[in-house]
Amino acid sequence: MTGQVLYRKYRPQSFDEIVGQRAIVAVLKASLEKNRISHAYLFSGPAGTGKTTIARIFARAVNCANFSSEKLSIPSKAGFPIPCNECEVCSEFLSGHSLDLTEIDAASSRGIDEIRALREGIRSLPFKAKKKIYIIDEVHMLTKEAFNALLKTLEEPPAHVIFILATTEIEKVPETIISRTQHFEFRKIGEEDLQKALAQIVKKEKAKLDPEVLNIIAVLAEGSLRDAESMLDQALSASSEELGPDQIRDLFGVPTSELLEKMTSSLLAGDTKTALNLIHTGSEQGLDQKAFFKLLIRNFRFLLYLKVDASYEKELAGFLPSSELTSLKNLAQAHDIKKFELILNQLNASYPLLKIAYLPQLPLELAVLKITAAK
Repeated sequence: MTGQVLYRKYRPQSFDEIVGQRAIVAVLKASLEKNRISHAYLFSGPAGTGKTTIARIFARAVNCANFSSEKLSIPSKAGFPIPCNECEVCSEFLSGHSLDLTEIDAASSRGIDEIRALREGIRSLPFKAKKKIYIIDEVHMLTKEAFNALLKTLEEPPAHVIFILATTEIEKVPETIISRTQHFEFRKIGEEDLQKALAQIVKKEKAKLDPEVLNIIAVLAEGSLRDAESMLDQALSASSEELGPDQIRDLFGVPTSELLEKMTSSLLAGDTKTALNLIHTGSEQGLDQKAFFKLLIRNFRFLLYLKVDASYEKELAGFLPSSELTSLKNLAQAHDIKKFELILNQLNASYPLLKIAYLPQLPLELAVLKITAAK
């Protein structure tokens, strides 16, 4: 392994490498094919879901000297990635030294002076590229005055300029700004997609990991590829030999599959005493209560799917250990679907309380009392 962090080392460089966000990628590629490029885009959604990465890829694709709409339908393996990342403009954009690409972090450059400088800069024509690109990250951090100045620019933008705004808090972006952009809402990346992406990185790094490790990281990452890659980086750094599930559970405070199985069974049996004892045991072991909650919710969601459609087993077999899958199958057969629904509702309703709880284990304890009282 090199000293470079994984999320930077394996940042996608073309549309074909993007993890998740299929609908957004499809629309952006179609706009390139039809040459229907907007003057302003707004990417909103959770952190680590690809907003800035796709903004940079799109910026290069718009200006790529080797791009043509005919190549768009040809897979990158045939030799035509979009963008090419080899022409002069692509190379300069990748290096961060292009005069035609400006990236602004609104979290640190949020004032009127920065936006005024931007408005001055857009008057000049591109130096080498077809379009000058301005990427404004965390745009919701701009001041009111800066937003007003930006709005004037978006109302009458020069034809040679494209704005790409990104935010994790769309509710803080004025509606007047949103209405003058093409708005794309990024979604959390699915666990299966995350696990596949991590497996590719492990293969490239020539590392040895138990497949269950990637499954655990995919659950903990909450739909963020960047977080998943950071956790994988931490896991690989923590071990010089093959990393197994027990090590990863210790590293991130994740409950063992045995503890999860006992907790799942006790909730289904309405056994308050056992469930509370298990929470207490987990707390003494230093378990991350958030991880405990997530994996419990995941278990009951899987039970729901297995009860509705037994063929779902084939999908789960791809990323669950066989012993864990067998246990879930047996529980799905033994209990009624209404019970799964009730428990899922209680766990899901209690999960947000982790942010405000006096004790980290308290929300799960309260959820247990409500679940077992309803048996």
